[in-house]
Formats: sequence, structure tokens, C-alpha cells
Amino acid sequence: MSAAYGLAGVVLVVVATVLIGVLGVRISRTTSDFYVASRTVTPLRNASAIGGEYLSAASFLGIAGLILAYGADMLWLPVGWTGGYLVLLVLVSAPLRRSGAYTLPDFAEARLESMAVRRVASVLVVLISWLYLLPQFQSAGLVLRTVTGAPVWAGGVLIAVVVAVNVLVGGMRSVTLVQAFQYWMKLTALAVPLVFLLLAWRYDGAPGLSSDVPPRFDDRTTVSVGLAVTVNVTAPVQVVVDGRVDGRDHRSSPLVLAAGEHRIEADTDVTFPAGADVPHVRGSPVSTDRQWMLPLDGRDHSLYGTYSLILATFLGTMGLPHVLVRFYTNPDGRAARRTTVMVLSLLGAFYLLPALYGVLGRLYTPELLMTGRADAVVLTLPGRLIGGLGGDLLGALVTGGAVAAFLSTSSGITVSVAGVLAQDILRGGVRSFRAGTLLALVVPLALAITARSLAVADVVGLAFAVAASTFCPLLVLGVWWRRLTVPGAFAGLVAGGLLAGTAVIVTIAAGPPGGLAGALLAEPAAWTVPIAFTVMIVVSWFTPGRVPPGVARMMVRLHTPESLDVDRGTWRPRRV
Repeated sequence: MSAAYGLAGVVLVVVATVLIGVLGVRISRTTSDFYVASRTVTPLRNASAIGGEYLSAASFLGIAGLILAYGADMLWLPVGWTGGYLVLLVLVSAPLRRSGAYTLPDFAEARLESMAVRRVASVLVVLISWLYLLPQFQSAGLVLRTVTGAPVWAGGVLIAVVVAVNVLVGGMRSVTLVQAFQYWMKLTALAVPLVFLLLAWRYDGAPGLSSDVPPRFDDRTTVSVGLAVTVNVTAPVQVVVDGRVDGRDHRSSPLVLAAGEHRIEADTDVTFPAGADVPHVRGSPVSTDRQWMLPLDGRDHSLYGTYSLILATFLGTMGLPHVLVRFYTNPDGRAARRTTVMVLSLLGAFYLLPALYGVLGRLYTPELLMTGRADAVVLTLPGRLIGGLGGDLLGALVTGGAVAAFLSTSSGITVSVAGVLAQDILRGGVRSFRAGTLLALVVPLALAITARSLAVADVVGLAFAVAASTFCPLLVLGVWWRRLTVPGAFAGLVAGGLLAGTAVIVTIAAGPPGGLAGALLAEPAAWTVPIAFTVMIVVSWFTPGRVPPGVARMMVRLHTPESLDVDRGTWRPRRV
């Protein structure tokens, strides 16, 4: 794709985002406007906004990349990320709106009447949100580097600046308008190019995949490695290298790569002959197309990993701070339920598309398996299958959609973190909200620039695991079990947060070890979620005298429809 067209797509989306955000300034005047858009957002607009912020880099780029690399096992990701809203609809969406709180820590204190629980919830909101922001900034760097050749850090800085402008000037009301626009932008950016890609695939004879052989280069192919990788070569092959391989410099000279692992440094070009097997990044468990097409084939402890992934995605959705804060913007509980039903439809329509990109990428861009940047398959396919002006225009559209994904998700997360920081660390009010916005962006941006690059959907999956291990037990038991006590909630949040957080730190910092231990750390939800629930329930049983004194009134408030005119108002946190 031409750099000029890609840059044009980025600029157009950024300008449209800023202009729509400025529109929100004219109608954002009060603290309630900044935090929850004065609770006046209609279900359709709110559902579009939820879809806009929920469909992050992991949805737009990551799912296609994981399906390209791992195949059928990764189809559970879009299923789980959509199905999580069904759990949210049934269990917590309407009661959460009726609580009258602004943020998750607000709900925690209102339900349990404890500042200690509130503080733990505040820390978890910030950590989960920063973990979710990290891959957004890293993916923005990948996109900008892919389309323009800019440094990796530039994309993250661009996204952070645009998000800061939108959130600072208009708060939640401004962000709602932006995110609703960006959902439809992302859907269009994937759907329109996919029509032409499928036509091109059909014109090419509708090729399918082989069975027991790895992907191969159909023609003489030059692979540009942007970041240093270690690849596994299955059979000896003579290549031409311009760069550094296995610690030695080569200047467009031939080199025989023996079977085994080889280190390819950044900014190295490797030219493979036609018919050569595509080397895979070290650690990639799926090598042949047969393994790719069959679920639970080729991965160690794949059955455990699959069920743990399902649990994390189904239960983690209700614990994502940037998702839950949107239900506070609905007028009432009935509107919150209608919003959730609409979200299910919007997400279901979107998630049909990335899987098709992953399948086409397996056929036409197998070299991405070697570079370690399978996330770039959505950006690469239009130029590969169509080419010319049409490929450039479609590539620019996809690039714009990717930028919209980063902007919308980053905006939603920033609003949720800024709200928590403003209320729990700063003095509250619009000025504190704006200061919290800057703090919410600076830390994950610094981490994104300095931390090692990871598959975007993997990092987001870890954020889901932490959310499922902490806020899911708190919300489910807090809404439906009146015997939940302050020590029980506190102990469960701490236990789930420490266990899941430790697994996340190990996985991100050094990568999980091999064998069962590695599977348990890479997909921790299957054991951390039951432990968190068990700790909350058991500790609550042993501390029956610590049930909050106002629990009866709070339970009535959570479960009584607004039409009965129960005194609600807006809940305010206590100050100590």
C-alpha cells in the first residue's frame, strides 16, 4: 500500500474524530456531562458507542492475526467476547444502572459501605485499564509503521494526543458521539474491502489449504523483518539475506539456513525461493494446515487453554471498567437492558469479518507467520490480492478503521480511569477529571514504548482474565447475594487480583514457561476465577457480622424498576 494513501486514511479518521469531539464540547457543561453524559444516552447510540469502544485493536487486528497463526482454536475469541454481553445482560446491566454510581469503585462502596473495598477496586480499575491500553498504543505503532515507515513509538503518541484532546474538552458526552461514529466506521472499513477480497479470491480459482504440509511461498518472496525474531526452519533452504542473521552481517548475499532455529535481527530482508516452507516464529505450535483447521490439535494443553479462554471472555466482559461505565449513561435500567441486546447484534455482525481475513491471510500472506506480526494481516491483504489504485484505496480504508479502533477503545478506557483517579486520588470535579485524563494516558504510553511487543489479542485476553477474577465475583455476588460481607469482598478482590496479576506479569515480562505451568500462566482464568469466588463466599460465611447495615435498602434499589419511583438520586462517595 502506498504510504500516501495510508497516511491519508489516518489523517481523515483523526480529523473526523476531533471534529465530532468538538461537537460534544457545545453540549458538555456539567460534571454529570463529563462522567456519564447526564444519563441521557439513547439505547441505539449507547450500543453503537459500546461497540465502538469494545471493538479494540484486539478485535480489528488481533483476531485475524491469531486465526492466521493458530486457526480454529481462536474462533472462541469472537464468540466469547460477544457472549460476554449475554452474561452481562442477564446478571448485572440493569441493577448496575439502578445503583446510581458513576464508576465501579462507586458501586463497590455503595454496596459494601467500605472505603477499603473502594480503594482496592480503584487500584484494579486503573491496572486493568492500563493493561488494556498497552496493546492499543503498541498496535497503533504497528499500523503507522506498516503504512508509512514511521518509528514504532509515533503511532502510540498520535493516539494518546488525539484521545487526550477529545476527553479533555468534552468528557463522556463528547466520547459517546465519537465512539458511536467509530463503530460504524470500523464495520465499514472491514466489510467493504472484504467484498473485493472475496471476489479476488474467487477470480483466483478459490484456492483452499493443503493438509499435512506447512504454508509455502508460491513465488520467490522477499520478507522484511521489522522487529528481531527467532524462527524455526523445518528444512534446509538457500536464501538471500540483506541484514543480520545469527549474529552475522550479510549484504544481499546467499545463505543456507539449516533446519532449526535462527535469529533474524530487525530491519533485515530475507528472500526465499518459490516452494520453500514458511518459517514460523519460535513457540508457534501450529505448523501444518491440518493442525490449523482442526481445533485442539497441535497445541499443548489445548483443552485447558480453550476452556480457560471461554471462561475469561464470558465473565471478563462484566469486569471491564470502560464497558460498565457506559451503562451508567442510560436513562434507566430498562434502557440498559435494551442497550445490551443491541450490542449483541452489533458485535455479532462485526465478528463475522475478522475470521475471514485470517483465513485469506493463511492463503495469501503466510510470510507474516515468520515476522511475528500476524496482526498486520488485515492491513496487508488489500495490497496483496488487489494491488494498484484499488488496493491502495481499500488499504487506506482498512488503515482508517484500525485507527478508529485504537481511538475509540482508548477514549473509553481513558474516561473510566480518569473518573476513578479524579474521585479517589484528586479532589473531584471537571478539573480533576482532566488531570486524571493525562495521568491515565502517560503511564501506558510509556509502557508501550519500552515494553516488549506482544500479540495484541493475547494481552487483551490477559486483561479479561484479571477482570473476570476480580470484578466479576464482586458484581455477581454484590448484586445477587445479600450476605456478601466487607471482609469477603476485600479478600476476594485481593486474592483474584494477586493471582491473575502475577500470571499476567510473568507472561508479559518473560513469557510463560513450557508445559502445564506455561498453560496455567498464559490462560489463568480457569483457576483464578473459581478461587476468587470461593474466597469471597467462604470469608463472608465466617464473618456474618460484617454484612453492611444498609444492604436491605441497597438490594431493593438494585432490583426495583424505576417505574415504581423508588428514591434514587445520584449516589455520592463518602469522604474520610
